[in-house]
Amino acid sequence: MESVQPGEITLYDRNKELKAFDETKTGVKCIVDLGIEKIPQMFVRTQDEFTEDLAYADATRDQFQTPIIDEIRRASMTLGFFQLVNHEVPVSVTNEMIEGIRRFHEGDIQYYSNYDLNESRSANWRDTFRCRLLNPDPIDPQLLPDTCRDIIVEYWKHIMGLGDTLAELLSEALGLHKDHLKGMDCTQSLALLGHYYPACPEPELTMGTTKHSDQSFFTILLQDQVAGLQFLHQSHWVTVKPIPGALTVNIGDLIQLTSETNPPVYKDITFKEYINYAHSRGLDGVSSLNYFKL
Repeated sequence: MESVQPGEITLYDRNKELKAFDETKTGVKCIVDLGIEKIPQMFVRTQDEFTEDLAYADATRDQFQTPIIDEIRRASMTLGFFQLVNHEVPVSVTNEMIEGIRRFHEGDIQYYSNYDLNESRSANWRDTFRCRLLNPDPIDPQLLPDTCRDIIVEYWKHIMGLGDTLAELLSEALGLHKDHLKGMDCTQSLALLGHYYPACPEPELTMGTTKHSDQSFFTILLQDQVAGLQFLHQSHWVTVKPIPGALTVNIGDLIQLTSETNPPVYKDITFKEYINYAHSRGLDGVSSLNYFKL
């Protein structure tokens, strides 16, 4: 394979490569297991992607000093991220959840979808386990992989309760009744994603997950001890330093639609309209809400 420099895109048939990769019905880990020394062209970030990131390169701070946030409202408004400790999810459960997802990805392969492979400018260097759940309906364990079945059921029992509590706190932070978000069923339709980032022979050319905004009300993130998560704050990329046992909360796009600002900022839209538009674009680093601004 021809050597490629960061941001350099050579002439090649991208659609052919995407189709060939998709038809393997495997994933990124299987590429690594083949012993490759160079990553396929489809994973190489475009020059535009590198140029956009360079705008923040000099401003990146691994040790960004943020004030201690005493209230979730302040953290949500200023950062859009906060970390939770003393959340009553046992450390033994969070640790085993991370191990369970690792076991799944390192086990036998069963392929379902390529997600945004054809929409994204460059493919992400990761594999993902994903399942949808409905709250408060119980999980059918037989629908889950046996490598992580028990821990998903246990983890989910804790996370559902935590999600309900966060929905109440965020509702009050918006100046609404504490049951407002739950009344909108924001904690009813839930998705569980378990990402796996295989070792990469050319990490400078690609990304595990490209910059994006979450298409949800909020996300509860369970990090491992690799400090790869960052968020953009005042033109600085801020590294979210892992805290053993902590959970990280990311405020998603949809919660902004619940803010009763006057005059309104966004058009009146349905959830289906928003999701359909968001899914048509892939992870391009731009909030889908921009399309619906008045």
